Amino acid sequence: MSTPEILFFIMAGLTVLSGLLTVASKNPIHSILYLIITFFSISGHYVLMNAQFLAVINIIVYAGAIMVLFLFVVMIMNLNKEDRNFSKPFVITAASIVSAVFLLLTVRIMMQSDIGQNQLLLAEGEIGLTENLGSVLYSDYVIPFELASILFMSAMIGAVMLSRKTKKEKRESAR
Repeated sequence: MSTPEILFFIMAGLTVLSGLLTVASKNPIHSILYLIITFFSISGHYVLMNAQFLAVINIIVYAGAIMVLFLFVVMIMNLNKEDRNFSKPFVITAASIVSAVFLLLTVRIMMQSDIGQNQLLLAEGEIGLTENLGSVLYSDYVIPFELASILFMSAMIGAVMLSRKTKKEKRESAR
């Protein structure tokens, strides 16, 4: 096995492990830290695919800015109190079914993908260049790109609305 393949498997294992720890952790701060590790390992995958620009943007935007926002939300909503609502059998069963379906879909997609075609694209060496990314992003994928920006804007508005105090809460805190 070559060095890039070894690095891929190490980072893939780290990504999966930190992703599982993100979901399984009971402390929200620990979950955020595991998610940051996941983002860094995904950035390592981008570097292996010769997409250095995406790797840097992933670190700056997701591991930096988005994680700071997550920490603020945790501090605002005071999520450190343990919530026992997730131990209900229905929630555990529903989560297990959704996870199994996602795993089956992932395996099915990987079995149908043409690995030889992907290796040919990687061999060209220009797949991750910024110019190619920009031309594809603003021509073929302009609608999903704009929809993602609307989604982020609505998430920010939702976070502000959740953190606002109602008139009743303002009166009670003034006492």
